[in-house]
Amino acid sequence: MKEAIVQPDLSVKIIDSAIPTPRDDEVITKVVVSGSNPKDWKRPVVGGSPMNSGDDIAGNVHQVGSNVVEFKPGDRVAAFHEMMAPGGSFAQYAVSWAHTTFHIPKNTSFEGMICLNLPTIIKFHCKKTDTISLTEAATIPLAAMTSAVGLYQRLEGLPLPWHPTTNSIPLIIYGAASAVGAFAIQLAQLSNIHPLICVAGKGIPFVERLIDKSKGDVVLDYREGNEKLVQGMKNAVEKFGGKVEFALDAISEKGSYQNVCKVLDQQTGQIAVVLPGKDYSDIPESIKLRVTYVGSVHETFDKNEFQKATGSKTGNLEFGHIMYRFFGRGLQEGWFKGHPYEVAPGGLNGVGQALKNLKDGKASAVKYVFKIDETEGL
Repeated sequence: MKEAIVQPDLSVKIIDSAIPTPRDDEVITKVVVSGSNPKDWKRPVVGGSPMNSGDDIAGNVHQVGSNVVEFKPGDRVAAFHEMMAPGGSFAQYAVSWAHTTFHIPKNTSFEGMICLNLPTIIKFHCKKTDTISLTEAATIPLAAMTSAVGLYQRLEGLPLPWHPTTNSIPLIIYGAASAVGAFAIQLAQLSNIHPLICVAGKGIPFVERLIDKSKGDVVLDYREGNEKLVQGMKNAVEKFGGKVEFALDAISEKGSYQNVCKVLDQQTGQIAVVLPGKDYSDIPESIKLRVTYVGSVHETFDKNEFQKATGSKTGNLEFGHIMYRFFGRGLQEGWFKGHPYEVAPGGLNGVGQALKNLKDGKASAVKYVFKIDETEGL
């Protein structure tokens, strides 16, 4: 098979590799479309080692391990590949654990459906079909689970989507136009969490189409300066008691969490950040810092606070299993959508340029995806 190996300078080498063989609990998928995420450029650049850094899989099941009963060859699926492990999504075939793989329904949507509500400044490859597209599905695995882990496994006290609240719960979502931020808006809406105090920049028109202003939701422009942004966030919650206890920072750099912490309640506030390994020492000790690591759904050692407190045998892995099936049901029923996307030209040959664009901050309210069969030589 062909596989794209991302170099530390973000150039890409296309190599020939053996098709992976599944372990007992694994699924091998013939990749139709791979998604991408900011970590896909950060890992090879920061780590200094070439790798297939892709983790968002969408395609058809090729082979399953001996313990896998939920999937069979030919099934349409999306999946979250285990980060840093062999078998990433920038290839013709990729590996995922069965519990982070989910079915893509065939009768619920059409490719590019979310394009109908987007500003014209964003361009898409959209083709109407009778099914949800694998292209749209490829935008979901890593980013949507990051949102879910941050909201429900890291922040303590937010209602789950199948048990929505009837009370006002202000929530700050910084980086609301990013995939993680936008999926957080979808999940928060399902949990009936309002008002949503969203922060974005160029993607504001997209965010405005996701929020519910009748419930107090707002979107603020960080480009207007820190002072005005902080005051805007405070103003947004005045009519709801003026107290904000929850925040999801989908950016976690360039002053984002510092601004958020000026608005959070200084005694009961919690903030979930998405960049592990950073120095967050300037966050006040009275505010609970929750570092969101999406890879926790693949690992038993990264226990969440609830597991640590109770000694429960269940935790992040089970949460991942449940949430991916929840996403699949939402796609089927129409109350959960993928993220806007742009198909990078050239299949695997387009990975390098797309990752450079991500590094340079050129993507706003859009995810780059790669159609594998557009790779030269296939």
